[in-house]
Amino acid sequence: MSLLDKAERHLGRFAIPNLTLYLVMGQAFVLLGTLLGRIDLKYFVLLPVLATHGEWWRVFSFLLMPPPPGMFGYVFVAFAWYIFYLMGNALEGTWGAFRYNLFLLVGFALTVGAAFLSPLSAATNAFMAGSVFLAFAYLNPDFELAIFFILPVKIKWLALLTWALYAVSFVRGDGPVRFQILASVGNFLLFFGHDLWLAVRYRKRAIARQIEQRTREEEPRHICHVCGKTDLSHPQLDFRYCSKCAGDQCYCPEHIQNHAHVVSADEVKAG
Repeated sequence: MSLLDKAERHLGRFAIPNLTLYLVMGQAFVLLGTLLGRIDLKYFVLLPVLATHGEWWRVFSFLLMPPPPGMFGYVFVAFAWYIFYLMGNALEGTWGAFRYNLFLLVGFALTVGAAFLSPLSAATNAFMAGSVFLAFAYLNPDFELAIFFILPVKIKWLALLTWALYAVSFVRGDGPVRFQILASVGNFLLFFGHDLWLAVRYRKRAIARQIEQRTREEEPRHICHVCGKTDLSHPQLDFRYCSKCAGDQCYCPEHIQNHAHVVSADEVKAG
């Protein structure tokens, strides 16, 4: 039994089912309060320097930050919630509530830890949601997602695009962005690193087997014992084996009747 199995056995009863739904409902409540002028989103941003000066709730409230509307407005927010719920619910169905809770908890801990490395910079839950997306895409690479409910695209291509954007942001971004990316990727690797390592090993072995098989296919089956002609260099020739020679000695048509017979060591001793 693995360490994770033991943890689930002892702590599984504390897992929260449908956690994704609760997070989406919490974000929707915060957004509604913002639109009604009752909630100020600035109090939900994770700003470590303020969290260490009495505003401790920021360590948790950033989880309820709704996605930014962006250029598509609140249609994008609704779509982002739909995707997050769809994928989070699928992960919980695959792993179970405990392991999915643990995935989010580890992502939360890494995100908060990364934020405190740059206490003057604000952090959000965007990269945590990104880790859920990458985990779902890894487990369901051929799942088709209708972008804005219209354009069907396989999730693996969107995941590759996300990895590429992470790489560009890591190279061009500042320290806080890099820390957040490392937190998100670290969460993914903690859960899938072993599987990725096994996949790489399997791939290397598969490639080695293919090379070996190709090498065997490229080797000649028949080689003339006298002149060295082969069925690959001279495919038109009819190679034969001499029954009087010791071992399986092959000869081309020119030498099958014109060669010195090969004798075994026992025949040489018998003289």
